[in-house]
Amino acid sequence: MENITEFTLFAPRNKGAALIGSFSDWKEIPMSKGEDGYFRTQIKLEDGVYQYKFRIQTKSPNFTPDEWIDVIDPKATDVNETEKYSRVRIQDGRTIVDTYLWQHDETPLPDNRELVIYEMHVADFTGDEVGYHKGGKYLGIIEKLDYLCELGINAIELMPVNEYPGDYNWGYKVRHFFATESSYGSTEDLKRLIDECHGRGIRVFMDGIYNHTDEECPLILIDRNYWYYEYKHYPEDPDNYWGPEFNYDNYDKNLNIKPAWEYISDVVEFWIKEYHIDGIRFDAVRQLANFEFFNWLTKQAKNHAAPKQFYNIAEHIPDTSTVVKPDGPLDACWHESFRYFIIPYICGQSFELEQLKQVLDPKQQGYAIATNAINYLATHDRERVLRELGNCGIFDTAAFQRAKLAATLLITAMGVPMLWMGEEFGEYQQKSEDVTKPQKITWSLLSAPQNHDLFEYYRKLIALRQQTPALQSDNIKFFYENADDKVLAYTRWDEQNSHVVIVANFSDQNLNQYKISDFPTAEYLRDWVSNREVESGENSLVTDLPKYTAKIFVLQ
Repeated sequence: MENITEFTLFAPRNKGAALIGSFSDWKEIPMSKGEDGYFRTQIKLEDGVYQYKFRIQTKSPNFTPDEWIDVIDPKATDVNETEKYSRVRIQDGRTIVDTYLWQHDETPLPDNRELVIYEMHVADFTGDEVGYHKGGKYLGIIEKLDYLCELGINAIELMPVNEYPGDYNWGYKVRHFFATESSYGSTEDLKRLIDECHGRGIRVFMDGIYNHTDEECPLILIDRNYWYYEYKHYPEDPDNYWGPEFNYDNYDKNLNIKPAWEYISDVVEFWIKEYHIDGIRFDAVRQLANFEFFNWLTKQAKNHAAPKQFYNIAEHIPDTSTVVKPDGPLDACWHESFRYFIIPYICGQSFELEQLKQVLDPKQQGYAIATNAINYLATHDRERVLRELGNCGIFDTAAFQRAKLAATLLITAMGVPMLWMGEEFGEYQQKSEDVTKPQKITWSLLSAPQNHDLFEYYRKLIALRQQTPALQSDNIKFFYENADDKVLAYTRWDEQNSHVVIVANFSDQNLNQYKISDFPTAEYLRDWVSNREVESGENSLVTDLPKYTAKIFVLQ
């Protein structure tokens, strides 16, 4: 079947452009420029897959003026980085990404309040344990979805999956915004992963890198100063400059557009409509520093995803409630201060009750509701809990005991909990500073008794959270505190009158027969770990509190 296919390239300040491809023996096909800034050409193509790129007179300052260079299509959905060309697939006269048919679009997905998020890097999440041809790929994650369901995970957050140079990278300097990383598998494989997640009630969030790009992003080669700031946009933070930064202030008065706004809006719309994603974690929001843009973009995203719920998450370090609703543009912020204070407390390095209460109750920091704050103990950017403990000389039984204390705080604090892959069973590898060096998680640890016990503890904690609306609520109250003993007790509750009480001992002393005053009254009180009924006195509870341990009580 032969039809007319149109190729377009937006390059309003460039003088000339041509199309070259396998369909023309790589000879130039002239493109004409319209008043809207687009170069266009139409050619007859039979159904099939073709290679192509553009030849353009560049406006970028690192070339001689108007020099002719070859560039990959900035909107290419399939890229060969080695050979430096893009592919286009024609079927029934239309340009398509692939032929995948979605199976689970109608499956109900969890509300933001119900989420327990699992951050992962595709290349490092699986290895040979899932089969040689699936390790480090989208298909490998599918093999582990039943494991994630057993753990209780109902959202995964994928580190960037955009095409990058080479076969291993964290992907935080994007070169191709519409293309997927080919070393992880095909576009169909990624869609199958997302679809299989949806079929299990798991939402999928993507890392969106919209602050900066790789130095060889096609937009840089075409017209650098049209798309990017000529200088460092955020000079207050020179240590966090990762590459050329999109110029969201640039307004093209001839076309009445802000080009960077339009381009990234197209990117977000593409990922929502083509890959059915359920949310975006926006990288480097502090450095991008444009709330007007985020206000506009996040509304666009929700409109594209409707009627499905969409979650817009900020990575803003240090975290701040100004970036989230009701007054900010995004739904949630990575709650970095949670980790920042909890880790030293479980390591015995410091203890400050007021700081602890602030991170357990982010309303004290200005966050309005639970879904505004995403709590975590570790991420791809931070050391793992057991590594932090080990660096303080805390190992074996003592380390796992404190890891359980940290897990309890993570799952019972106000906010949405997030795990970094492997934390649930005590992965302890040191964070690699080299983003081009593979670091597979060590699945064999799961067979060690202490690691498996930590996994079981996480699994039961997450199940408690999923089954108890109190732990998904905005309500938290601190009713007992003793700075000398390093003991803090708080209650979580909801409007259906479910109550959970947490009593945490941050000291290195076993506090036997410890009396907690002002304890909430209840007809029935159950120790969650031992699953035994507990007797409470008149507005008090006497219990043993082992060192660096949190006890959980369920009230009815």
